[in-house]
Amino acid sequence: MEASNDLALMGRFIGAGLACFALLGAAIGVGNIFASYLEGAMRNPSAAPSQTGNLFVGAGLAEAAGLFGFVIAIMLLLGIGAQ
Repeated sequence: MEASNDLALMGRFIGAGLACFALLGAAIGVGNIFASYLEGAMRNPSAAPSQTGNLFVGAGLAEAAGLFGFVIAIMLLLGIGAQ
């Protein structure tokens, strides 16, 4: 009986670690978004202010994906929903 509990705990830790890869993806995504914005702003400074809204929407969506992964990792670690 003890081995099955250890196996379930191990599975939760592995799942939480894998869910944290969403944070890595979000960091890379936000970096790419801002790098592309700066590159475009340097090429055409007059068009940069009109794209600021798109910049923040894209960054917010990328961060939301990372936060969802973080929430799933916390839920796995705390055993929320486990029986």
